[in-house]
Amino acid sequence: MGLKRTDEFLQDAVRIALTRGLTRKRLASDLGVELSTLNKWITAHRDIDVVSKEDLNLAQENERLRCEVRILKGERDILKGPPSSSQA
Repeated sequence: MGLKRTDEFLQDAVRIALTRGLTRKRLASDLGVELSTLNKWITAHRDIDVVSKEDLNLAQENERLRCEVRILKGERDILKGPPSSSQA
């Protein structure tokens, strides 16, 4: 039988999963729980006021910006061209 987690632990796990930009797999590993368990907690508690609307909006904006940074870095790398080999 698994370890019984406190409600506070569960709520913190859901809040972190929804706001920190970590993969669920990584977070589950960090917390020492199975991925399926973390997913169940998130599904069951997503709509409860575990995360404020402001925090959720900030998390969504952070994810949008991370995606934009990945795209811009890719474009920058394309514009740089292939690495040049220096001949001395």
